[in-house]
Amino acid sequence: MVTFFITSLFIIGFLAVAVYFWQRPLSTTETESLPPLEPRGLFAAGQADESALDVVDAGAKPHTESRSSLIERARQGDRTVLMELHDPDDAAFYNQALDLLVAEAGSDAKILSLASYVTRNELPVNRRLAEKFIDSCKSAPDRSSTAKMLHLGALSDDATVYQAAVEAALQFWRAGRLPGVSAEELHAILEGEFWILSSSTRSSGTGFLLKRTLASARRELKAAQND
Repeated sequence: MVTFFITSLFIIGFLAVAVYFWQRPLSTTETESLPPLEPRGLFAAGQADESALDVVDAGAKPHTESRSSLIERARQGDRTVLMELHDPDDAAFYNQALDLLVAEAGSDAKILSLASYVTRNELPVNRRLAEKFIDSCKSAPDRSSTAKMLHLGALSDDATVYQAAVEAALQFWRAGRLPGVSAEELHAILEGEFWILSSSTRSSGTGFLLKRTLASARRELKAAQND
C-alpha cells in the first residue's frame, strides 16, 4: 500500500514537471512571434500616408510642369497648345493660353491667322479673341472679314461682344464700306449668327439689350430695302 502511494506521488510529480517544461517554450514562442500590435499599426499608418503623398506628388508635378510648359509655348506664339489644353471641364488654362496668343499676334494678319486656326479646329472662341478681331476689321472691312467678325462674336457666346460686332457691321454698311453687301443680306447674317449664342446668353440681361439692337437694325435694314 505504501509502495503504491509512493509510486503514485512519483508519477504525479513527473507529469507536473513534464507539463511545466512543455508549456514554457510554447509561451515564449508565442510571445516572440506576436510583437505589440499598436506600435506596428501606427508605423504602418505613417508609411501609408507618406506613400500616398508620394503618389500624389509624383502624379501632380508632371501635370503642373506640363501645363506650365504649354503656357510658355503659348507665350512664344505656338498656337498648337490650344489643341492640347482644350478641356470643356477646365477652360481656365485654355483661355489663358488663347489670351497670350492674342497678345502675341501683333498684326491684323496674325489675328486673322489665329482666328482661322481656332475656327478651323472647332476650338472655343473667347472674348479677347473676338474683340481683337472686331478691332482688326475696322481698318479695312470687306464682305468676308465682316462675316467672320460676326461669326466669331457669336461663337464667343457673349452677348456684349456680339452686340459690338453687330454695331461695327452696321457702321461699315452705313459708311458704304461693304460694297456688294445688300441690306437684306446683312440682315440675314445678323439674325442667323444670333442663334449661335446659347439660350442662356440670349435670355440674359445683356441678351435683352442685344435683342433691342437687332430689332433696331432690322427696322433700319428693312427700310433700306424698300427705298
